Amino acid sequence: MADQENEVTSSGTPQAAEAEADDGGVEEVELEGGEQTVAAAIAQGGITIGDISLASQALQNPQVLAALQDRLGGIMGQTSGYVENLPKVVKRRIKALKNLQVQCTKIEAKFYEEVHQLECKYAKQYQPLFERRRDIVTGTVEPTDSDCEWESDEEEEEDAEGKTEEEKLVDDLKEKAKLAVEGDKEEPMDENVEGIPEFWLTVFKNCDLINDMVQEHDENILKHLTDVTVDFTEDPMGFTLLFHFEPNDYFSNTALTKHYVVRSEPDEQDPFAFEGPEIISCKGCHIDWKKGKNVTVKVVKKKQKHKGRGTTRTVTKTIQNDSFFNFFNPPQVPEDGSELDDDAEQILAADFEIGHFFRERIVPKAVLYFTGEAMEDEEYEEEEGEEGEGEEEGEEGDEDEEHDPDWKPPAGGEKPQECKQQ
Repeated sequence: MADQENEVTSSGTPQAAEAEADDGGVEEVELEGGEQTVAAAIAQGGITIGDISLASQALQNPQVLAALQDRLGGIMGQTSGYVENLPKVVKRRIKALKNLQVQCTKIEAKFYEEVHQLECKYAKQYQPLFERRRDIVTGTVEPTDSDCEWESDEEEEEDAEGKTEEEKLVDDLKEKAKLAVEGDKEEPMDENVEGIPEFWLTVFKNCDLINDMVQEHDENILKHLTDVTVDFTEDPMGFTLLFHFEPNDYFSNTALTKHYVVRSEPDEQDPFAFEGPEIISCKGCHIDWKKGKNVTVKVVKKKQKHKGRGTTRTVTKTIQNDSFFNFFNPPQVPEDGSELDDDAEQILAADFEIGHFFRERIVPKAVLYFTGEAMEDEEYEEEEGEEGEGEEEGEEGDEDEEHDPDWKPPAGGEKPQECKQQ
């Protein structure tokens, strides 16, 4: 048997034998019955990968490897050919299944339309609660004692430790002393302040998606933001984001709006691509900036030199500036169906995501973003996913321990309990 194996690996074609004798350097390997190289044969599809039996030296040939990659690239993404080779009578039945699938898609679209109608219905029930939130944030009303009955995590810990009122007072004094020593820290806020200062600015800064939009020169303006609301429209399906501002030194608008149009019907040309409602267009609003206060543009000065006379002049040019308020001036989707350039498409895709996030997360759960709890929940969701993967690995590890001859079980014959995150 060993002799046969040696014969297979060393005998081969005369050309292969010559290649082995040439210090193991294989530049070209020819097939039997012709001068065509393996690389050319693969590239032309004359042979399949299964027909190839190359020595390790041949696989180091760059030409052979390049031809293999080209051949594999052509194979990737191709179907097995099973459906294409089915009898006509079977293909006819498949068409019937596709027509059934289209009907299912239409029912799904109707489902989402009714879901939107429910959103519009329940939005009216949410409205008094959001108005109450606005009044508390702006200081228009002061919540009652019953409104404020909520035991925070810190208070739960203090109660659990059994601290007395005197001990709590000492802790408060220590905290104030610490703040006084740290000169770089902001001064404590006035205890008699009205409402919740910088509520929406803090909400935005605690959300990564929105925080990326907010520039330093936007912050003073967003301190005047008093409320963010959503108005739903049934026909056509869509929603409008309203950003309400108190009088300020930057613009005269009392509210800035962003309207989104939503489509919830399958595309006739590609009905199977339907995955639910999608935003198809949006429209911002004109901001009436006060003189010299427009943060969405900046003025730059350039010096230009005349080629002939050698004189220079200063040219002033206004260019777009990064700002949260560019959100209200999105690219417009062409009504004639023409395509947008790549940059505009990317901006709109991000805009649609942000608009949906405001509607689904920021407006309904603003207080949780203000406190940071909403972001913590999202982080925990990610950690739980990673922990799940780790548990699977841990289970495999337990099996290894049980089969490890050096492993000794704990006293009592039970495995120690896993540590659980509190």
